[in-house]
Amino acid sequence: MTQSTLPAHLALIMDGNGRWAERRGWPRSAGHRAGAEAVRRVVEHCARRGIPALTLYAFSSDNWSRPAAEVATLMRLFEKHLRKEGARLAAEGIRASVIGRRDRLAPALLDAIAGLERLTRGGTRTHLRLAIDYSSRHAIQVSLPLAVVKDGVPAHESIIPPVDLLVRTGGERRLSDFLLWESAYAELAFLDLLWPDLGAAELDAVLADYASRDRRFGGLTRVSA
Repeated sequence: MTQSTLPAHLALIMDGNGRWAERRGWPRSAGHRAGAEAVRRVVEHCARRGIPALTLYAFSSDNWSRPAAEVATLMRLFEKHLRKEGARLAAEGIRASVIGRRDRLAPALLDAIAGLERLTRGGTRTHLRLAIDYSSRHAIQVSLPLAVVKDGVPAHESIIPPVDLLVRTGGERRLSDFLLWESAYAELAFLDLLWPDLGAAELDAVLADYASRDRRFGGLTRVSA
């Protein structure tokens, strides 16, 4: 597969951690820990494949309605892994940043985010974006008053690249308020496997399918990704 057949921006809805654990008779927290390991595998593989931008849906704004104990577990996991992974990501040339609301996050998590972004800001290999307390509708609403056009290009489009391929695990067939604006012409792939079961082979199969698709963007001829 040549570079031109890869998505410049891959977005992933990481669904199925809780169900993965429940099917094994384990607490849902075990699924979230397994999901964190899957994140590491996927990020490393995308960097090896040369995908420039990767956005992972870690926690939607609607997830606050989940049981308080599960939310607390997730927040602790986020803080732990953001602190743990920063140096490794920086060493691998991966820049990491967090998108979404920050006004509802605990100070300890905010400190971990700041440290991660500071450590990895020089990365040029892949830009990893983690969506935490993220709602696409909210992001659009708050950006509308700030929509400045420069040289005919809206400001937000010069900062956030459009999504080429959006993948969701877990068997659901919906976008769940994730990158709605950026995914206007995204290719979609819905996988029945649960997020902790996603590995390099499964991701490569999705990328191969993406490479075979004819992306016309409303036109009549093929346009390379």
